[in-house]
Amino acid sequence: MSATTRIVLALMFFLTAPVAPAVQDYVNVEDRLTPEQRRDTGLDTLTVQQLELLNRLLREKPGRDALPLPTPARAAATDDTAAAQRDGESARAIPMDLDIRTITSRLRGPITGWEPGTEFRLENGQTWKVLKGAIKLRQTLESPEILVVPGVAGRWFLQVHEDYPKARVYRID
Repeated sequence: MSATTRIVLALMFFLTAPVAPAVQDYVNVEDRLTPEQRRDTGLDTLTVQQLELLNRLLREKPGRDALPLPTPARAAATDDTAAAQRDGESARAIPMDLDIRTITSRLRGPITGWEPGTEFRLENGQTWKVLKGAIKLRQTLESPEILVVPGVAGRWFLQVHEDYPKARVYRID
């Protein structure tokens, strides 16, 4: 075998050989953040199972098929769902098996608007406080039906009417 043939074969071998990717150790998302960052992003509100699932999904490499999501334990969730519906909350299944509920209730008394610090007392006994958002309503609404809608990363939004902007709120009771 000539020297040129050996060089060509060696080049073909090196160019077609699979390249081993650099191995990086995965650091759990909650370990990357300070306690303040975990609170601001809502990670502090997730259960251990939700954090494990989030870390498992983040650990996945792009381009690979995603791992199958765990089947929710519906038997255990049945009691929670029934209790939530009695309390005026509606349970719905969402991706990643996160147990998020939209709360439907009525405000106690009239509302003319809101700003940061405004407290909303609901007929279901919950109290929510405005963190962000402000509006002055054109008309006073008397005990309107409202929705408290979950957002990303543990955030909650109070919706008085679909045409009005939502107020970012947090529960204080």
